[in-house]
Amino acid sequence: MKPGFADIAKDGLWRNNAGLVQLLGLCPLLAVTTTVVNGIGLGLATTAVLIGSNVTVSLLRPLLRREIRIAAFVVIIASLVTTVDLLMHALFFDLHRVLGIFVPLIVTNCAIVGRAESFASRHDPVRAAADGLFTGLGFAAVLIALGAIRELVGQGSLLTQAQMLFGPGGAGLEIQLFDNGFLLASLAPGAFIALGLLIAAGNWIDQRRARTTIVAQPVAQE
Repeated sequence: MKPGFADIAKDGLWRNNAGLVQLLGLCPLLAVTTTVVNGIGLGLATTAVLIGSNVTVSLLRPLLRREIRIAAFVVIIASLVTTVDLLMHALFFDLHRVLGIFVPLIVTNCAIVGRAESFASRHDPVRAAADGLFTGLGFAAVLIALGAIRELVGQGSLLTQAQMLFGPGGAGLEIQLFDNGFLLASLAPGAFIALGLLIAAGNWIDQRRARTTIVAQPVAQE
């Protein structure tokens, strides 16, 4: 049975979120999210690769033999990552320099290979594209949220150096709320703490929704 687009969206954005639930791609997730802009940049790059790899794998699935499919997935993903890396270098040079090695390392993100294997290789290109889009957006949302927490606590600001992504006009988007933030938030331990808080918040929301559903069921039956 083919999954509906609503289920695909819920899985990618929340129920099977790559960052909060599956805990995939933790290396870039923790390393580059010192600012919101970094999170947006890497999130968009990852989403583009996810959509492209899912669609390509879905189109090629009748031609891929079972023995070589994983190797083929890696080649497809590596080709797309190289394309995205070159485009970022040409269009967003300063941001590309800040993200550094973590753009090429998108190749090693288990979420991308996982979606190619578990979903794109078994469904049509339209559903594969939707899965790539929502999985990427879910991962990007975690990147942005983590970057916002760490930037706000660590630097007292939001959208620092927005011009790297939005051009010269982005300089006016920066918000400075206070000076002398808590340095720990900008360091590696702060990344682990912030991610732990996000995961705890997500679990609390799920538990609260589950309790609400259980309470509502007897009322509906009556």
